[in-house]
Amino acid sequence: MTVLVFATSDKGGTGRSVTSSNVVYRRAIQGGDVCYLDFDFGSPTAGAIFNIPAALRGTRNGGLHLYLQGELNEPEQLDVWSESDRRVLRDRPSGAGRLVLFPGDVSGGEFPSNRDVVQRCVRLFLRLEEEFALCLIDLSAGRSYAIEIVLAATAEPQLRSVTTRWLVFHRWTRQHIIAASGLVNGDQGILDIGVGQGHDRRALTDSIRFVRTAVVDPDSPELAGLRPAQVAWLREANRDLHELAGREKLGRTSMLGEVPLDPVLQWREQLISDDDIYASQIANQETVDAFETLAKRLMDDAAWRGL
Repeated sequence: MTVLVFATSDKGGTGRSVTSSNVVYRRAIQGGDVCYLDFDFGSPTAGAIFNIPAALRGTRNGGLHLYLQGELNEPEQLDVWSESDRRVLRDRPSGAGRLVLFPGDVSGGEFPSNRDVVQRCVRLFLRLEEEFALCLIDLSAGRSYAIEIVLAATAEPQLRSVTTRWLVFHRWTRQHIIAASGLVNGDQGILDIGVGQGHDRRALTDSIRFVRTAVVDPDSPELAGLRPAQVAWLREANRDLHELAGREKLGRTSMLGEVPLDPVLQWREQLISDDDIYASQIANQETVDAFETLAKRLMDDAAWRGL
């Protein structure tokens, strides 16, 4: 089975791209052939997370912008295992699957959807569906042209038999919960736009799950240095956030997973390797566990049954 996963968020700074990159990295280590498409047209910087020098701000060799706009027949694709300048990524683990980046273009920007753009998107997805088990498409934040393009493409008859899923990322704060709910359920949100493109509202709703990022556990041993009053406040705030998430339809039944606050990801957007856990000890095992869980649940039909 091949799965197309669309990753989006209503605000920047949610950790959408770095979490998505780590999830496909972990899926590749688990043995799956995966690709990452940088549809963040206004800021195509996924190459920086994968440490690919030729694509830190996108590519100059013909990326997804130029392909979708009809200026080339095939977009560039970069093999992360061979193109990354990070040693730990160049040492492809035994049994790992393919890990391929399709970058955007340097100085690219948002562009409106039209019939030709949608058809080129359909052709690209159909080709990748034959080649990879998981294709993660990282979309621009907010109500973007990128969302309109992929909703129109996946409504086309050629793609209706392909499994498509959505991840909506949000930080564990009041503003981000409200914004994520609005992006999905609000006026001209994903559901409204999708229905307008021909999607069934119930089926589209069932294909959407939320991912909480930078989640602080009030009972974590790492917070042992806080004063009792601070811990009590954190617990109360956490309870309030759970209640708000439930009211905004972002409760546990609609959540695919959560990623704990990790100091490495707060300072540098990068892939977290096993070396970062065991050798340098700069990252937390709980963070990798979260990425691995998400990577498995993406492909697990049980996690996507109707809510």
